[in-house]
Amino acid sequence: MQDFYWFILVTLSNGLILLVLAINVSRLRIKNQIGRGDGGNVDLIKAISAHANGTEQVPIFSLIILSLEFTTATNALLAFLVVTFTVSRLSHAYGMLYKTPILVRIGAGTTYATQAIAIISLMINLNA
Repeated sequence: MQDFYWFILVTLSNGLILLVLAINVSRLRIKNQIGRGDGGNVDLIKAISAHANGTEQVPIFSLIILSLEFTTATNALLAFLVVTFTVSRLSHAYGMLYKTPILVRIGAGTTYATQAIAIISLMINLNA
């Protein structure tokens, strides 16, 4: 029986990141009394964008990791993908929230690269 360690780790770590980002959105909504939308508030716009981007990227990557766990993927590959992806998501979120464009670019680029490597690995392992 497989233990699904890397799937659990990617879900746990990125779920925590998304929870913190969601709480930040709620905090800013309460602080600025904005129930819907962004009210034109720059901090809220950044917070919503950071959270939304994570919700776009994390689910599919988590499913790819789960799929890789069903194949012959090595622990080294899974570790590299999960750690790199998680660090890239932290970099992207930090860059979005604190107006650090280089971190946004690094985070986004690394996210895409990690997803591409994971997808290619899945295709290779599927045929193995």
